[in-house]
Amino acid sequence: SLEGHTNRVTSVSFAPDGKTLASGSGDNTVKLWDAASGAQKSSLEGHTGDVNSVAFAPDGKTLASGSDDRTVKLWDAASGSQMCSLEGHTSLVTSVSFAPDG
Repeated sequence: SLEGHTNRVTSVSFAPDGKTLASGSGDNTVKLWDAASGAQKSSLEGHTGDVNSVAFAPDGKTLASGSDDRTVKLWDAASGSQMCSLEGHTSLVTSVSFAPDG
């Protein structure tokens, strides 16, 4: 069991290589986990509402998260740094995904 979020987990996604698991939560964070050991690798903070969906890009280098704060954020999966915040939705974001070709 992976422990670290302080509210319900709403979404999980494995990186394409299977080595990292991302989880989004009602605590407004995304956490990255080492899939083999279960150790938390990083906590991605920046959303101001529940994180409803997480998804890795096909190359595993970028992670997207969608939130009740009406944003989609793109994160560098290796460093955990926020790359950009996509704003303009008029309601919460319930799902994110990448095209198969990235």
